[in-house]
Order: sequence, then structure tokens, then C-alpha cells
Amino acid sequence: MDVAKEKQDVENQTKGKNTMSIENGNLETGSNNKSRMMIFLIGLNVLLSAFGNTGGPLMSRLYFRKGGNREWLSAFLETAGFPILLIPMYLSFRNRRRHDPSAPFFLSTRKVFLACVVLGVLTGVDDYLYAYGLSFLPASTSALLISTQLGFTAFFAFLVVRQKFTSFSLNAVALLTVGAVILGLHASSDRPSGESNADYYKGFFLTLGCAALYGLILPLIELTYKKANQEITYSLVVEMQLVMGGFATLFCAIGMIFAKDFQAIPDEAKSFELGEVRYYVVLVWCAIFWQFFFLGAVGVIFCVHTLLAGILIAGFIPITEVLSVIFFHEKFGSDKGVALILSLWGLASYSYGDYFAAKQKKKEAALRAQILEEYTRN
Repeated sequence: MDVAKEKQDVENQTKGKNTMSIENGNLETGSNNKSRMMIFLIGLNVLLSAFGNTGGPLMSRLYFRKGGNREWLSAFLETAGFPILLIPMYLSFRNRRRHDPSAPFFLSTRKVFLACVVLGVLTGVDDYLYAYGLSFLPASTSALLISTQLGFTAFFAFLVVRQKFTSFSLNAVALLTVGAVILGLHASSDRPSGESNADYYKGFFLTLGCAALYGLILPLIELTYKKANQEITYSLVVEMQLVMGGFATLFCAIGMIFAKDFQAIPDEAKSFELGEVRYYVVLVWCAIFWQFFFLGAVGVIFCVHTLLAGILIAGFIPITEVLSVIFFHEKFGSDKGVALILSLWGLASYSYGDYFAAKQKKKEAALRAQILEEYTRN
């Protein structure tokens, strides 16, 4: 082994790392305080993901089950909560101003802003696919189909950010695919009453399309971080989500205008099964939960990496399944049971592979450090 080359590699890696290493998902800090802050941010974003991944689909399905039928409105609500992000952005701005009176409110460069605009429009399209698909499917079935997003994320992460495939990730993709196929073959046992096979399959493939598109969006977000040419901080991540949420909402608002959804809201509220006031309560909480989902996803990508965001989306599926059965009394037949087991198996396989890869990287880093230390002594 060329010791001098190892020393040079370690020095280059040290010089080239920013405050946040997006590719490896590790925060490079020389301070215990920063390490504790990163642990706090990871925990916060996982918690946001938990609320968003379970609450968002359930509230959207509640809207459709109790009389709502406006797909563009449902898509609009998935990102309409973006103004909430102005609160943490303002607090961060106040904090920066204490140290630098000339600190700007907005941090993103034009390049990052334009990338977020494109990502926002793609998110708006994805929102519509999800809302339209969910209008035809039970929440439990939709959740299982969304689990295939992990496979799409792994595939696109390989293409976009050169994330390596392993036998574990390939196994996960295969298991999730088989689970989706099982659901598709048992449509008649899962189809809501009064719904045709055509509508069920329409919802089925729209939801799969949603999973595929969001599987592309997540690696593109990570790519934006890597190509930003500026320091990536959590304040900037929140700002990027604000821009993406704003343009996704604008895209869906245009769809609402053409579909005349704004005019239909008052009449729909009056005929809502839970009552007019609760109709608006459902809409508000729908927007809040979905905002938790998106902020949690981009936060996890920032703190760790894209694939963990995909793992979390798949990992909360069992909770969504149980809650769907409890609150909506949805059927949970053997086909869903098999699909759920395959989904959990795929998730476990992928998680173990990710853990194994991280462990190997730790060993390699320790070996490099040891080589450098020995070289320095000599």
C-alpha cells in the first residue's frame, strides 16, 4: 500500500469537505455542540416524517371518504402549508442578524432558486398523481403502493447521484415489486363498493406513477445540494422547501382554477358528511400534516442521505395500514397481509444493507486515519 498516497487522499478529503457532507450523510464538525445539534435535527426530521407519512395520507383519504371529490384541491393541500416555514426562516434570520447586521433574509443563489422552481413543479405534478390515485383507492392499498417508492429512489439515486447498488438493495426492490403485483392481481377483493375495475386500476397506476416520480425527485434534491456551490445549512434547506412548496402549490392552484375547484369549495363544505366546520378543519390539518412530510423528507436528505428518506416513507407503512383499518374499517385480506410482509422484508433488507455499508465505511475511515497517524510519526 502506498502510504504517501493514502496520506494525500486523507488530506484532500479533509480539505474538500464542507460543513455538511451530503454524499456520505455525515456532519463534519470540530465541536460537540454541533454534533448534538445534528442529532437533534435528525430526530426532529424523523419525527416530522412520522407525522407526515401517517397523518397526510389518512387526512387526504378522510376528505375523499366523507364527500370530498376535488382532486386538484387535495393536491393543492399537500403543499399549501408552505407559509408555515416562514416562522423558522424568520427566527433563523433574527439569529443571523445578531452576528451579522447585513445578513440577508434569503440565502439561496439564483441557481439554487431555479432548481427549486423546477423541483416544485415536479412536486406539484406528483401531488396531483397521488391525490387522483387516492380518490380511487383505500388508504391502506395506496400506502403499500407508495412503498415501491423505495425501489424507484434506489434506482434513480444510482443514476443521479451515483448511489451504489448492493445485493440488499436489489433484494428490497424485488420484494417491493412483487408486493405491488400481488395487490394488482387481487383488485376485486380490495375495490371499494360502487367502484369499477377501470377506476381501481386507474388509481393503482396513478399511485405507482406518483411513487416513481417522487423516487426521482428525492435524488434530484440531493443533487441540488451537491451542485449548489454554497454552504448548505438547515436554514437554506427550509428556504428551498419553501420555494418548492410555493411553486408546487401554484401549479395545483392553476389546476384548481381550470377545474373550478375554488367555486366548488363552499358547496362541497355544506354537503360534507362531518359538517361544514369540520370540512375546513380537515383541509387545514391535511395541509399541516403534508407539510410535515415534505419538510421531514428534505431534512433527512440534508442530515443523512436520500435513501434514508425513502426508507422512512416505506417504514411508516405498517402504521398507516393499522390506522386505516382502525379509523376507516378498511378490509385487510391475505393479499394485503402478504404484500405488507414483503414490504417489511424489503425494508429490513435495505436497512441492513445500509447499516452494513456504513459499518464498512467506518472501518475504512479508521484504517486511513491509522495509516496517516503512522506516517506522521515516521
